[in-house]
Amino acid sequence: MDPHTVSSNISTSQKISTDGFRYKKCDAQKEENRLLGSVRIGDENPFDFFRVFYESVIAGATAGFVVEAALYPFDTIKTRLQATRGGGKIILRGLYSGLGGNLAGVLPASAIFLGVYEPAKQKLLKAFPENLSAFAHLTAGALGGAASSLVRVPTEVVKQRMQTGQFSSAPAAVRLIVAKEGFKGLYAGYGSFLLRDLPFDAIQFCIYEQLRIGYKRAARRDLNDPENAILGAFAGAITGAVTTPLDVIKTRLMIQGSAKQYKGILDCVRTIMKEEGSQALLKV
Repeated sequence: MDPHTVSSNISTSQKISTDGFRYKKCDAQKEENRLLGSVRIGDENPFDFFRVFYESVIAGATAGFVVEAALYPFDTIKTRLQATRGGGKIILRGLYSGLGGNLAGVLPASAIFLGVYEPAKQKLLKAFPENLSAFAHLTAGALGGAASSLVRVPTEVVKQRMQTGQFSSAPAAVRLIVAKEGFKGLYAGYGSFLLRDLPFDAIQFCIYEQLRIGYKRAARRDLNDPENAILGAFAGAITGAVTTPLDVIKTRLMIQGSAKQYKGILDCVRTIMKEEGSQALLKV
């Protein structure tokens, strides 16, 4: 056989052998990376969950504090307007009554809400197809509202009774409510609160998230903070308008105290309609 042919065959054989080894090594490296990646994902998931939870808690508490402090006078006017029966006058003094006690409850309540909402939203978005993202946002909002209601309801009861002049301080309000009505007095109107706030939270965050998705696709970029704020305000305004009758019912049941003017949600609606007319349910 020609020496050049033998040499060529040997070189080719060596090249094939070397290439084969390289491919095997490459495949082995890919497999190792895949296995390490799967381990890494499994290790990171719990930490990602707690990171999202922690960041959401901080963001929720901060946002809740700022919003409540800035808008509290308007909330006081709204509460007094909804509590007034017939042609009663609205008192514009003491618009910050109960702010301190309210902030003490809003901080943990807002933290709990976003601490539940964000991780739940991310889990649900992964579980549902993209065309059902609205359902994921609705469900996450309702879960966040339900979890935070355990803190929000007592806070709301004390706040609204102070806003209507029944008590002068939050500690005195808590002490007297428990003394006269028992511990359940702090959860007066709990059913009406859930009836109003669960749809409110669910619808508001669903509208907000869907607006963000649509705006982001149209603009082909991430939204900046002012744009997020405008979309959030728009979503809140729409949801607030839709749920106003439920908010009026909630306010009446929470502030009635031991007088028990209303026996429940249906009785409250019937009494308001009979004595004040349907327009009373639209007080904002």
